[in-house]
Amino acid sequence: MRVKIIPVEEAVGTELAHDITEIRPGEFKGAAFHRGHRVSAQDVCHLQKLGKSHLYVLELEEDEIHEDEAAAVLAHALAGDNVTWDNAPREGKIKLVAAVDGLLRVHVAALAAFNMVDEVMCATLHNGTLVRRGDLVAATRAIPLVMKRGVIEKAAAIASAHGGVVSVRPLRAASAALIITGSEVYHGLIQDRFAPILQSKLEHLGSSVRFLRYLPDDAEKICAAIHDALEQGCDLLLLTGGMSVDPDDVTRVGIAAAGARAMHYGSAVLPGAMFLTAWIGSVPVLGVPACALHHKVTVLDLVLPRILAGEEVGKTQLALMGHGGLCRDCPQCHFPHCPFGKGC
Repeated sequence: MRVKIIPVEEAVGTELAHDITEIRPGEFKGAAFHRGHRVSAQDVCHLQKLGKSHLYVLELEEDEIHEDEAAAVLAHALAGDNVTWDNAPREGKIKLVAAVDGLLRVHVAALAAFNMVDEVMCATLHNGTLVRRGDLVAATRAIPLVMKRGVIEKAAAIASAHGGVVSVRPLRAASAALIITGSEVYHGLIQDRFAPILQSKLEHLGSSVRFLRYLPDDAEKICAAIHDALEQGCDLLLLTGGMSVDPDDVTRVGIAAAGARAMHYGSAVLPGAMFLTAWIGSVPVLGVPACALHHKVTVLDLVLPRILAGEEVGKTQLALMGHGGLCRDCPQCHFPHCPFGKGC
């Protein structure tokens, strides 16, 4: 790179080689002048107030790349399915945004490998974050003003080898069945509070309740209700009650009798240790423990979006959720703006 240094008072007519940042504490931080801006006589005083006594004209070698062009190469490689970006770098940085509502997926190992390359960086939201269309999900930049093309190509190859580092999986709109078990609820001894809680969680994620049934602690009736729900076209089953270790809690028995496969009981999340996942054919089955009645946020809030995004959550995934899976039971819940569920 060849650099020509020009005193700022002699720079009228010169095109800026990079964005020039202005910081007004508590008011503004951003580009006062953008790359390519042609300096006018009126700009000289402003530039001097920004501490610029000289400006630079750059002449790049063939194997060199400017930060703006480099950022575009990196963004293209990092952006996976349903992630978009505008080729309008600001101070050498490009933002990547969600193109649809859904679940953010970050290839964490690829992100780390990308960031191990000198002179490039990418920062993302946590893997598994629910995002809306237009939400910022990541940002990238080349750190120096000018760098070798080979470095950018290496970093881009790492990102694109995995189909991108960040992607968004849209959530399907499920037709859900709620099967509320428990003889005390079935016989009217206590009022059910599960159905409105679960219905609210489903509707918040764009799904709906198609089937609702209350049952006693009877494995055969639970099995029959599951088959009824499937026959009515339900493509997601949530069963509550009967998930503890008491001898009369037979919900798991009913699920197994209905033909469940890959059934796993137990998660490394609190609240939610007695959570259950299974599949009947291609239909996911979730066994929701009583903690969902007493806690605003539980393992269900971590698993349900993943299920609706088409992921198969089983023993391995529930075990990995142990990292960050301890709710702090804050007096005022701030989920999802808190550490709960952010470890995996």
